[in-house]
Amino acid sequence: MELPSNLLPDEASPAWMNKGDNAWQLTAATLVGLQSIPGLVILYGSIVKKKWAINSAFMVFYAFAMVLVCWVGWGFRMSFGEKLVFFIGKPAVALDEKFLLGQAFLGYFPTATMVFFQGVFACITLILIAGNLLGRMNFRAWIMFVPLWLTFSYTITAFSIWCPDGWLAKLGVIDFSEGYVIHLSAGVAGFTAAYWVGPRIDKDREMFPPNNIILMLAGAGLVWMGWSGFNGGGPFAVSTISSLAVLNTHVCTATSLLTWLLLDTCFTGKPSVIGIVQGMFTGLVCITPAAGVVQCWAAILMGIVSGSVPWYTMMVLQKKVKFLRLVDDPIAIFHTHAIAGGLGGILTGFFAVPKLCRLFYMVPDWDKYIGLGYGLQNGQTSAGFRQMGIQLGGILFVIFINISTTSMICWLVGLFVPLRFSDNELQVCDDAIHGEEASALWNDEETFQNTNTNSVFQAEDSSSYMKSRSLVILVYDDVFADIDSGKGASEEEDGFRKPVTEILEKFAGQIEANPVYCDLDV
Repeated sequence: MELPSNLLPDEASPAWMNKGDNAWQLTAATLVGLQSIPGLVILYGSIVKKKWAINSAFMVFYAFAMVLVCWVGWGFRMSFGEKLVFFIGKPAVALDEKFLLGQAFLGYFPTATMVFFQGVFACITLILIAGNLLGRMNFRAWIMFVPLWLTFSYTITAFSIWCPDGWLAKLGVIDFSEGYVIHLSAGVAGFTAAYWVGPRIDKDREMFPPNNIILMLAGAGLVWMGWSGFNGGGPFAVSTISSLAVLNTHVCTATSLLTWLLLDTCFTGKPSVIGIVQGMFTGLVCITPAAGVVQCWAAILMGIVSGSVPWYTMMVLQKKVKFLRLVDDPIAIFHTHAIAGGLGGILTGFFAVPKLCRLFYMVPDWDKYIGLGYGLQNGQTSAGFRQMGIQLGGILFVIFINISTTSMICWLVGLFVPLRFSDNELQVCDDAIHGEEASALWNDEETFQNTNTNSVFQAEDSSSYMKSRSLVILVYDDVFADIDSGKGASEEEDGFRKPVTEILEKFAGQIEANPVYCDLDV
């Protein structure tokens, strides 16, 4: 019986390639890419103060582009190629069609697919680190930091844990979809970099409300749904393990979110929208090293742990431990990724099911992968404790590598450019740094100019966006009073004249400095 013509192998579809696996892997890679662009672009740009929105989103875009170029230049083969020394891969390009169109080192699809899939994983790691550095890191320092950290930190952990020749991979560490390589690394490296860069200015640390909570939720939603590709692509195949990984991912995340919501409500008296986003992240991160190798009921238990332990470290220990207060972590990446990632590795060492590990790894010595819980149940106690020891050893290795390499990279970058913006730049932010602002309004008669970057706009005065009348809209008990160029409310609304005048006087400096768009925190 012959195969249908569309399934027959040819030069473009060799016999070794599984079209379904290739299609899913490309889809999964795209979903992971969407977590960064636009997911984290939206999340970062909306969770910070408006004055930092452009810079925060820009950090994401730059990191995504730079990592991809470095990845095909040398990063991929340093992470998944030949060994250079003990835990470092040999740098080489991934640009030649002969290399890219051959079969990947794992799976039944081309190497080009693997390069892209692993590339977007590398991208999101740097972008997560950016979350620790929002609101003060010199953009020129960030430009230098990204390729250096990818080269001298990320490739080491990726080669050690995910490359078949890596020493931790051979030892038997279980990291289903790079929970160690990405999330634990990002949490530790970001916290370390935040220490060296220094904190934001005091007023930004004291009051740090998101500038748009609805957009923040939209970005968070893209990240959550994109995790279907993040963990579903881990097996490199369209398989039953992929299905289980996707289901476990969402069940654990939902449980973690609800646990965080319950704790917020019980201990602070109010359910927090920002809190549930943190709970979402801790669930996603915690399940990642275990997604396809644990039972669904275990995913629920992991969700309870990931929604409670990081909540405690963030809401309680953060206030008690001086060092945690000293390091400025604007959106709590340390708690949601370092703490949750470490928990995920430990819980994987306890809940990993031998049969699921066999289906995932498909190697002759699959029996070495056994969670401590099943080791105790099946009389393989020593094997279970061995697995737990390997998981803990992997965590310690990732922590050590990221603290040491990140510290050295920050020191090196600091020799050439300041790691932190100047005090004047920290006050003005986006306009001073990029010559752009996230929100601006101007009249049709007037035009906008940024002589440094936007030649399509023209204006007589490039030092400001516009010089026109200010429009302030005051909303008070569903009654709108428009105040145009300092005029008060109408006679019929005389009751509002006094509070309106007081508000205008209070914010006169802001309105004069930025007549285009002024957030009045009334």
